[in-house]
Amino acid sequence: MITNRTVDFFDTQFQRQVSEGKFALNPFEELALSFLCGRVLDLGCGLGNLSIEAARRGCSVLALDGSMSAIARIRQVASAGGLPIRAEAVDLASYRITEEFDTVVAIGLLMFFPKARALEMLEDIKNHVSPGGSAIVNVLIEGTTYLDMFDPGHYYLFGHGELQERCAGWELLQSRYDNFDAPGPSVKAFATIIARRPQRAAPGRA
Repeated sequence: MITNRTVDFFDTQFQRQVSEGKFALNPFEELALSFLCGRVLDLGCGLGNLSIEAARRGCSVLALDGSMSAIARIRQVASAGGLPIRAEAVDLASYRITEEFDTVVAIGLLMFFPKARALEMLEDIKNHVSPGGSAIVNVLIEGTTYLDMFDPGHYYLFGHGELQERCAGWELLQSRYDNFDAPGPSVKAFATIIARRPQRAAPGRA
């Protein structure tokens, strides 16, 4: 599973957000929101801010995270609001997607695994997006210097342009880079793509 250092880092962050009532979408979730449709898989959903807003807008959502406290919060909100969200705690280090979705979201997740697992998850995401559906993926990239959230050897900083290259053949609806100041003299550098899977060819056509 994701290492204890990472779990502790995010549990502390989640607890602070809950106590302060801070549930606003982050910039990457704001970007993703207008592209969500149909059946949505939110991998590494955290406190579920995006999942909850997607459900309020009519999507059916499967929200998955390794934090039980985060999943409990999502279930409570979904129950109270009658929202179409199924929230489950899973070990994301070994989880395999078993269904197709119209939209698969992985914001701020893949970099928390060694390279082999990160790339395996990216392929799993691509293989389970319905034809014409979208993958929304956001990762830290080379140039990031804020590493307090990682255990040594248990993360992967994607190369500049790597997400785009690994989604060759898909239509890039959004492709962007963002840098944010981090604690101390450090920076978080992100790549984000929203990529649409090609429709299947009609029978008898190439």
